[in-house]
Amino acid sequence: MMTRCACLMRRSTSRCSCKDAARYWGKQLYLRRQGSVEPVFGQIKSNRGADRFQRRGRSAVRSEWRLLTATHNLLKLHRHQLATA
Repeated sequence: MMTRCACLMRRSTSRCSCKDAARYWGKQLYLRRQGSVEPVFGQIKSNRGADRFQRRGRSAVRSEWRLLTATHNLLKLHRHQLATA
């Protein structure tokens, strides 16, 4: 369990220079990212089997990634429509 910094508990207006405050805020940012962004990458990699790109070159990889994410979103919409029907 991460303890809060004494400066944060006092709600001090001065800058806190202790490492605990940086760790606390870093942990909070990571938890927000984990809930919003990372599941999409995991679902595309594991459920769709897309663990590496088939084409080479930046523009080719970009177009392949856009195709993967577009089909991911279409599948989500399709499953949602089936669930509500």
